[in-house]
Amino acid sequence: MFAGLDQTLTRWTPAALSVFRVVCAFLYTVAGTSKLFDWPVAAFAAPGVGSWPIWWAGVIEFGAGTLILLGLCTRPAAFLAAGEMAVAYFTQHQPLALWPIDPAQDYGEIAILYCFAFLLLVFTGGGKYTLDALIRR
Repeated sequence: MFAGLDQTLTRWTPAALSVFRVVCAFLYTVAGTSKLFDWPVAAFAAPGVGSWPIWWAGVIEFGAGTLILLGLCTRPAAFLAAGEMAVAYFTQHQPLALWPIDPAQDYGEIAILYCFAFLLLVFTGGGKYTLDALIRR
């Protein structure tokens, strides 16, 4: 019954994976710019250069996020991003509550989602439209 739909959707998987990568990486990069540059919104009081953990998280989010966004070194950058989000969850969010599902209290639901989204990109790559693919050609 759904064979035609399945074939159609499968054909679009590489492009959909690229869109997934770009959206996740854009939001992740903006999280980094808000930590480092207070742009586009100030997420925290401006951390001093080198301050733990906010400044370093911002550096990783901006750097790895930009690489993932461009599709350049996607797998290693996604591995770093997934690791950063796992560390963020277990050191900053999980100690506040057993369950991460209260976003108003910032118990880390978004950190877990980013962690697994980037872990997916570690195993699948960035999709059809990446700088990595362009360089390989």
